Amino acid sequence: MKPYLLQNEELKELVAKIPGWDIFSDHIEREFNFSNFIEAFSFMTKIALICEKHNHHPNWENVYSKVIIKLSTHDLGGITNLDQTIASEINEIFEK
Repeated sequence: MKPYLLQNEELKELVAKIPGWDIFSDHIEREFNFSNFIEAFSFMTKIALICEKHNHHPNWENVYSKVIIKLSTHDLGGITNLDQTIASEINEIFEK
């Protein structure tokens, strides 16, 4: 998949396409909460495999049972279709 920057209308539609994510001017972000560290780390492991598959890696942090993920395509300077795709896949994993 060749990434391209999302335009204004596409950015506005993101709220409906990737529920739970906050949309900023240069990235998208979501906080995930779990019961414990093992659940959070297991989730991060699954996400790492998705990101590696797309060769697109998040900025993220983990504090005990909380995981915060930020997605942006730095070399294009903003939010791309690839960020949207990965956010959708992350949502699917979280909902299982």
